[in-house]
Amino acid sequence: MKPTRAFRTTVGLVTVLALTACGAGATAGGGAAKQGGGITFLIDSLGDTWIPNNSAISSFQGHIWGHVTDKLVYVDENGKVSPWIAEKWEQNPTATEFTLHLRTGVTFSDKTPLDAAAVVANLDIWSKGDPARGINPIGLFPKTYDHAEAVDAQTVKVFFKAPTLGFIPTLGYHGSILISPKTIALPAAQQADLSNDIGSGPFVVQSWKEGDNVVLKKRDDYNWAPAALGKQGPATLDTITYKLVAEPSVRTSAVQSGQADVAYNPSPQELKSFKDQGFTTATPRYLGFVNGYAVNTKVAPFDDVRVRQAFQHGIDRAEIISTVYTEDWLPAKSLFQSNVPGATDRSADFAFDAAKSAELLDEAGWVKGADGVRAKDGRQLALTLYSNPYLAASKSIDELVAQQLGKLGFKVGIQSFDVVTYGERIKLNSPTVPAYEITRSFIDAGTVAGVLTDANKGENWFGLGQSDQKLVELATGVARAESVEARAKVLDELQGYVLQQGYYVPLTQIVQRIYLQSPKLTGVTYNGIAYANYYTASLTS
Repeated sequence: MKPTRAFRTTVGLVTVLALTACGAGATAGGGAAKQGGGITFLIDSLGDTWIPNNSAISSFQGHIWGHVTDKLVYVDENGKVSPWIAEKWEQNPTATEFTLHLRTGVTFSDKTPLDAAAVVANLDIWSKGDPARGINPIGLFPKTYDHAEAVDAQTVKVFFKAPTLGFIPTLGYHGSILISPKTIALPAAQQADLSNDIGSGPFVVQSWKEGDNVVLKKRDDYNWAPAALGKQGPATLDTITYKLVAEPSVRTSAVQSGQADVAYNPSPQELKSFKDQGFTTATPRYLGFVNGYAVNTKVAPFDDVRVRQAFQHGIDRAEIISTVYTEDWLPAKSLFQSNVPGATDRSADFAFDAAKSAELLDEAGWVKGADGVRAKDGRQLALTLYSNPYLAASKSIDELVAQQLGKLGFKVGIQSFDVVTYGERIKLNSPTVPAYEITRSFIDAGTVAGVLTDANKGENWFGLGQSDQKLVELATGVARAESVEARAKVLDELQGYVLQQGYYVPLTQIVQRIYLQSPKLTGVTYNGIAYANYYTASLTS
């Protein structure tokens, strides 16, 4: 089949029931785990392409890739790295050369070996992509990558142009999925057909329908899961069906009525009610940036540091948590989640202080008019926030932020788009977008330098290029550190500087992936990027 752009659908409960391989009851059965069966996972998007490099970091498609593919290392929710396909590894003293020793007997689902040659092919495509074929490099893969060599069938040596301390942890990033070299060699149009995408994971694609569903079935000969999961051999479940259902209420109602097993991204405010009814809810935090706004310094009024700082201190984050969220959410303490190794408490740099915000705006020459909106040189202090469709509560947050900033004299508009439209319209460094609500995971803080400036083809979040030499110096210092100890001090200084300059405006520690699950579904695990793993899961009878 030739894939077309994905679209959203709202599916009635009868349709959901027809797809359910094994419906779960609405109350805890208390029975023993059983072998086999299938679960239905209701999700609000399936993205717009299945090209592995272009879709593996999607919050939605990452669920499927996490079951169809493996990674070289496993990273848990605390950032701890442990062996997976790479059994062990070494690095030289300057963190510029790494040697990976691969597990024997691992094969892709087409029975070809996952050997050193396959790993080299994956490292190359992650690093460079293939622009001529429309294949992107993997975001946050180290820009310092030079090349890799297959020493023998089970050994890979990897070379970097500069110290790259974050290389090994980043092998556990959700974009770093191991794909068969046969798939890598295909034209992009054929890679976009999910049935052509061959991995080595515990499930394979049984069927898929663009913009509607993906059905996975277990691989009977799988036997190389990471030891951290405490299980080997094939998965217990027979199938996982991912079904696109746009409306949150339809997703949650299907789980409540036993017609589905998992509803993705229910409303945070409903979680307590679901728990009280006996359902399982999960709000795992991922490793990465906190939820917040990356400020485009090229777009007025944020080309003035005082306005950025006023924006920074004008948001009452405690009110966001108490109004929009529950006790499962934590206040931001920096631009990084607090479970990220190397994150420090920088709360004071962006603490809510309405009086300070007003004073900064006064100093910058923005004067309140009779309507309460500040103006300068005939221009209102106006901006538009674009709600992030990857975050269930984004619009509610933006509405509350708009109210808070409105009291200070900002005029704030809000626009919302679906995932595909958002990706098309809200581009980094757009001349019309003053702030981007970022939800970005990463495994190791050493990789964040690749997003803060445009050095080494970085993403240049703040529109600064390399004009802020101190930011460049700090980011480079973090990226080029040769030890965790040497990096820690620079990383702390980088966090403080970005916040003090108002480049990044934290909101809350992010729970991007929220799960409502049947109490009959047990044994689910969550990795460092907060994806649910059903390899270890089972249904109770």
